This record gives sequence, C-alpha cells and structure tokens, in this order.
Amino acid sequence: MEIFGLSFAVLLEVILINIVLSGDNAVVIAMASRNVPKKQQKKAIFWGTFGAIILRLIFAIAIVYLLGLPFVAFVGGLLLVYIAIKLLIDEDEDDHREGGSSLFSAVKTIITADAIMSLDNVLAIAGAVEGNIAGIIIGVIVSIPLVVFGSQLILKALEKYPIISYVGAGILAWTAGEMMVGEPKFEYILPHDLHLLIPTAITVLVIGLGYLTNKIKTAKVS
Repeated sequence: MEIFGLSFAVLLEVILINIVLSGDNAVVIAMASRNVPKKQQKKAIFWGTFGAIILRLIFAIAIVYLLGLPFVAFVGGLLLVYIAIKLLIDEDEDDHREGGSSLFSAVKTIITADAIMSLDNVLAIAGAVEGNIAGIIIGVIVSIPLVVFGSQLILKALEKYPIISYVGAGILAWTAGEMMVGEPKFEYILPHDLHLLIPTAITVLVIGLGYLTNKIKTAKVS
C-alpha cells in the first residue's frame, strides 16, 4: 500500500521521527507564550506555529535540492549520526529562553527557536522519504498536532520510559546510514551487501555508544 508514492512503513518512520524530535520544539512554544496575556496565548501559539511550519517547508524543499549535490547526502548522514548520539546522552542543557511579554515577541521567539531546532527534524524526514516532496510535506503537517498538542505527553513518556529514546535514536541512525550509502558517489561503488550492513552497524554503534556514555556518566555521579 502506497500513499503519494510512499510505503506505509516509510510514513510510519516519518511519524516516529516527528514523535521523537518534536518534544523540545513544543516546550519552546509553551515557554515563549507563558508571559503573554492569556487572551493572546492561543494567538501566539497559532501564529508562531504557522510561521515555524512555513520555515520548515522552505528548509525541507531546499534540503531536497541540496541532497542532489555531491557528498551532501553523506555529510547529512554524518550530521544525523551526531544528532542521534546527542539525543541519547543526557545533557543538562539549561536553554533559558525568556517568554515573550507581547504577542509579536512571543511569535518571533517561537519562529526563531523552532527554525534552529527543526533542522534535525527536516533533515531526518528528507532522508527517510528519499527526497519525495509530498512525503516531506506530509511529515511537516504531521508535526503540527504533535508540536502543539502532544509535547507534554511525549516528554513524560520519554522520562518514564527511557527506552523510547533508544528506539528513536536507532531510527535516526538507520536513516543516517541509508543516506550515507545512498550518496550518489558511493551508491554504485559499494557492494550490495554493505547497503544493509552499514546502516545496521551505524545503528548498533549509536545505541551502544549512547548506552555506554550514559552508564559512565551515571557511575561518576554516584
């Protein structure tokens, strides 16, 4: 079964990527809107999210064309490996963002923060759908309710069930591996067996490295 040329498995992968990577964006939206008068909070969230979605679509389309350039897919894969590892390592990053006191200030903060934080999301989706524009648009649209309504549930689930982080990082790592072996400069040089082996090895490496790093950090604290 295919929708817009994408298999159900790929669409499910896009949804899972959004679930894993949209939580922090939703927190920024809440923080940026907290000091806005209550009557304007919904407007701040709506217009901030609207602006952020437009930017995501622009980023997504630009990345699709960039992925056609030599080594861009490979470098993008490396970046996704870094993001996947970073996702697993519990860093206490206190990103103190002041909530906007006006509607305009809040909307500006939401759009700016989301633009910076959504590069990993867009890159992961672009890699998963292999440059299919319709798939990217679907991925961005799917992220809207997740960001606006599902953030707290996602964050609580991640805190309660840390294994979700490893599943999410594994999805990112697999996507990264597929992007790297799919690099046009390598695609026809690499033996066919490596097209499966490399994503598998990268996925195992990322999950293993993240697990060991967290164990070492926990041991040092205790």
